[in-house]
Amino acid sequence: MKYIFLFLFLIEIASNLNAIEITVTKDGSGDYISLQAAIDAQRPFNPEPIIIQLKPGVYREKVTIATWQTGITILGESAESTIIVWNDYNGKGTINTFTSYTFMVQGNDFRAENITFMNDAGQVGQAVALHVEADRAVFINCRMIGDQDTFYAGREGSRIYAENCYIEGTTDFIFGPSTVYFHNCTIVSKKNSYITAASTPKDIQYGYVFVNCRLQAIEGVNKVYLGRPWRNYAKTVFINCQMDAHILAEGWHNWNRPEADKTVFYAEYGSYGAGANPNGRVTWSRQLKPKELKKHLPEKVLWQNYKQ
Repeated sequence: MKYIFLFLFLIEIASNLNAIEITVTKDGSGDYISLQAAIDAQRPFNPEPIIIQLKPGVYREKVTIATWQTGITILGESAESTIIVWNDYNGKGTINTFTSYTFMVQGNDFRAENITFMNDAGQVGQAVALHVEADRAVFINCRMIGDQDTFYAGREGSRIYAENCYIEGTTDFIFGPSTVYFHNCTIVSKKNSYITAASTPKDIQYGYVFVNCRLQAIEGVNKVYLGRPWRNYAKTVFINCQMDAHILAEGWHNWNRPEADKTVFYAEYGSYGAGANPNGRVTWSRQLKPKELKKHLPEKVLWQNYKQ
């Protein structure tokens, strides 16, 4: 399973002898002291992959990787010591939800490892930490930390793989139209609210798939839904996930739109823990059958049968 998404798409950047290697450090001992400066210095659509070694430190900057900045890898030494942080939020001047990000990825074939993406604006409304529009984006051992709208999977047709990641927030803190496969991730709720708000387009077969993940909450949080549909055809699946007691018995919410009951695909298989309640979920959600699991293997979700 490890690095399977990289393998499927033949993204073997770290082993490519032609890769351009750059070092970013806070103390000036590297090639750049700013991550954005390092990114902007690269040739558009560079034929060689670019590896940025981001040395430990707190990088307080708003970072954008544009559509023409493809094949970029950012490697930290540990997520706890390598932090990219900003504090924009919806309503701050002309900022809206979609421009409130700390880190935006639009360039395809992006990879990040051992990095924290943080929005520290606090509970002031929508404030995105990580905004991903790139296709074939990979996050390994990363942390996405914020409050409302922490992680925006933001483009129809884009595919994202997250492994061993830590994601925390308050409301709808994993949201958007992309297809995302979460493997062995920890999802932490900081408020009685909703974890996911998928807006999967009607003609896309997969939305969010969580496999072997852990759903946790901070002290005092005890009424959390697995998800609600930002758009009517939202798709979210939890497979073999540990759910703590903060998950409500009914599991899912329709955002007060009864018509969504007929179009969403909300499903589970093998949920366990105090928040697992297969017999108590809303009637319009599903418990998958064992034979359906093969439809949710990463190579199916992220590669084969990508569109219906």
